Amino acid sequence: MLRTILLGPPGAGKGTQAVRIVEKYNIPHISTGDIFRENIKNGTELGKRAKAYMDKGELVPDDLVIEIATTRLLEDDCKDGFLLDGFPRTVYQAEKLDEFLKAHDSKLDIVIDLEVGEEELMRRITGRRVCKNCGATYHVVNFPPAVEGKCDKCGGELIQRDDDNEETAKNRISVYKDQTEPLIGYYEKSGNIVHVDGSISPENTFDQIVKAVD
Repeated sequence: MLRTILLGPPGAGKGTQAVRIVEKYNIPHISTGDIFRENIKNGTELGKRAKAYMDKGELVPDDLVIEIATTRLLEDDCKDGFLLDGFPRTVYQAEKLDEFLKAHDSKLDIVIDLEVGEEELMRRITGRRVCKNCGATYHVVNFPPAVEGKCDKCGGELIQRDDDNEETAKNRISVYKDQTEPLIGYYEKSGNIVHVDGSISPENTFDQIVKAVD
């Protein structure tokens, strides 16, 4: 059983590490960003509300995020643990999560904080490309497709997400520093946070995470 949160600024590699963590510890990956994007793709009311904020690189309002995240945690596959990615993003959200877990006789085991410098973050974010069809992710330098502009998996068109352009990327990092970095102090008080170097190779970063968890 592992109940954990993955923290880190946009472009820190949370998605890459999340895949490895959920495979090793057999827990569900709960990404509020993915949930919102699925709703946006399907044109739901929630998706429309979230898109207005995400397109500007702003955070979706706390109460909206808390509602969708805690509802997801009540599903059966979360009974033996979970990995939260993109939630909580503010101290208020963290407090509400703690209240929710306590009410259900549960608590977090560890909080993993991926640390990456701003210059590297910008390089990673602006070079990211996503398949318009299947959602597979690439990078123009780190992980290019076999054929430029085409998905290796389905042949779909690769696009740059609205929130991955340079201006929005800078705003996303700024928003993270202002609203999310205080979470690090919040969890340091709890004594259950570990800081991991996210600027090294994904394999070495994951080795650090496994050592901390085990």
